[in-house]
Amino acid sequence: MSIVLGLSSCETPKKEVIVEVTTFKTKSTTNNQTFNTLDSEVENNFTSKQKGFIKRESTTNGNGEYTVIVYWETLPDADASMQKFMGDTSVAGYAAMIDPSTMKMNRYVTTDEFKADGSEFVEIMSFNTNSDVDIEKFNATNKEVETAFTSKQKGFLQRAVGKNDKGEQIVLVYWDTKENSDNVLQSFMSQPIAKEFMGMMDQSSIRMNRFSTIKSIKNNNMELSNKDKVVALLNSFNTGAKEPISYINPEKYIQHNLAVADGLQGFGEVMQHAPPQGFKANVVRAFEDGDYVFTHTEYDFFGPKAGFDVFRFENGKIVEHWDNLLETQKPNPSGRTQFDGATEITDLDKTEANKNTVKEFIEKVLLGHEMDKLTTYINPKKYIQHNPAVADGLEGFGAAMKYFAENGLIMEYTKLHKVLGQGNFVLTMSEGKFGKGELTSFYDLFRLENGQIVEHWDVIAPIPPKSEWKNENGKF
Repeated sequence: MSIVLGLSSCETPKKEVIVEVTTFKTKSTTNNQTFNTLDSEVENNFTSKQKGFIKRESTTNGNGEYTVIVYWETLPDADASMQKFMGDTSVAGYAAMIDPSTMKMNRYVTTDEFKADGSEFVEIMSFNTNSDVDIEKFNATNKEVETAFTSKQKGFLQRAVGKNDKGEQIVLVYWDTKENSDNVLQSFMSQPIAKEFMGMMDQSSIRMNRFSTIKSIKNNNMELSNKDKVVALLNSFNTGAKEPISYINPEKYIQHNLAVADGLQGFGEVMQHAPPQGFKANVVRAFEDGDYVFTHTEYDFFGPKAGFDVFRFENGKIVEHWDNLLETQKPNPSGRTQFDGATEITDLDKTEANKNTVKEFIEKVLLGHEMDKLTTYINPKKYIQHNPAVADGLEGFGAAMKYFAENGLIMEYTKLHKVLGQGNFVLTMSEGKFGKGELTSFYDLFRLENGQIVEHWDVIAPIPPKSEWKNENGKF
């Protein structure tokens, strides 16, 4: 964390305050509607009560990405609040929903007093100036952008600027609505003053983000996403909440867990046989692909289990469910569990390409036995393995295959049924034979980087004989 410096100015010095800008993503399993509610409670019950607090605005782009802007009277006030926040149990639930690997905080000095109450939309741009820029000329140009253009636009509320000791500048522009901000964005870039202003910046350092305030989103009655509904449904095992059951279509619920009867009646029968302490579910990863949501969950379901669940939606209701469950195992030879590892969803623009890569891997290597293509799909230098019996790397994979061959065991994929993905994560559902030749269901979750598989989790479970099925829908 940097000690901040003041802005130079030829005008009568104004009071300097600290503007703290914290950016982060929520975990993939977070219900953002719940998070937004907790965020308001954090502001009302914690942050606003801290010494030196001036103003707090929480903003989001709706994709689990947030920026929280807090104005403080002094840097020691900001530091004291953060230290207290890290150990305060009253905010622990809120903090637990944040992906810590994505969290970044910067503090700037500004002389601009916050006066944008009622803002529903914020533009935030940070950057470094070019090394040869005259800072006094830059400051004058920065001010002229506001006086000559921005302040004259419909919906403008305030423009605040600041700087830290690393030389990084920040500009925050507050608007009454997103629509008015959108209308100004393109016209600004064509202005001569904009070209002069942008020309003073190190282009590689520019970070431009645009966010709606959480308060404005709540006023728009944000609906739960399908992923939120699934996470809420699974979490109801822990909370006993009744509302999530309403996310299942009572007239159509096709069940592919062969130990559970079809429809809501089958779901209810399972719940009636729960032990006194009930079932527990810790959703570790959750993803959404069109009408499908798939999750990776640590269960206490008639004993500790690892599970993958897939839900299909129609018109906002769950109408179909698949799963694969396996008893929780000890850490594998590399010390990895069935649940740890990366969780952050990235590369949303590469979803289809990553799904295609994994599909080809299953079809050509596991189904087609084209082992010479293995390193086309799996990164030979980085392959993190969470299978309970297999070590990291291609060496671990090879050792496992050797053990199977020497002991008369098999792992044979015979059909790929489904490929689902979101960003850098892809789940496949396949059938085949395993061990001594038992008919088996393979659920494999892959994480990709730069077009190659770098991490893998799985649940391998036997398919019971048809005489034991409690529904006629089949495993797949």
